[in-house]
Amino acid sequence: MSPGFPYERNPYGTAQVVSVVRELMRTDGLDVPLAAIARSCGTSRNFLYANWKSASALHLRALKAELAHAFDATHRTRPSDGTVPGITDHLTQVVRSIRRHPTTAAVARSSPKAFATAHTATEGLLVRLALERISDLLHPLVPNGGIWGDPALNAGTWKILWIARPAALCPEAVGDQRREDTLDGAFAALMSDVLAPWLSQPDRG
Repeated sequence: MSPGFPYERNPYGTAQVVSVVRELMRTDGLDVPLAAIARSCGTSRNFLYANWKSASALHLRALKAELAHAFDATHRTRPSDGTVPGITDHLTQVVRSIRRHPTTAAVARSSPKAFATAHTATEGLLVRLALERISDLLHPLVPNGGIWGDPALNAGTWKILWIARPAALCPEAVGDQRREDTLDGAFAALMSDVLAPWLSQPDRG
């Protein structure tokens, strides 16, 4: 879109609209229509369509913002120290926060088919963002070149995404502490297996 105002000063800017969509999706998931977004933003469907084309496009932007927030919030509360245990602890917390987020449950309720597809998706905006964030966390394991200096570690980003999704995309476990502990424990154990080659070689690379 083209209004020449910073997002924080423009009530119809991308950041503000996405913030509204995030809030609505916490209850209605992917069922949030363009009309509801327009009403909550105090604008029209035509305005939203002209700038973002569809409710689905705004849903995706909102989900991307929620995923980024999960990583950023965990970085503030449980930052990784760059070691295998630190990375594992950090990502376990990210997985837990995604599982407990109301939008996760709302999407599962509103769009079970799309939610099931998310478990095995190999491309798309959310997949790319998750891989980028995981890659950033793994870089310290190979000081010279990061994941690009170690093909095996680079491949590990995909492995971690595959083992993270079953634990993160399981909102039905929320409220059952034993089940959540089992999911977190299984994820941490698999993480340890994936990153075992770098556990005792901090200067590898």
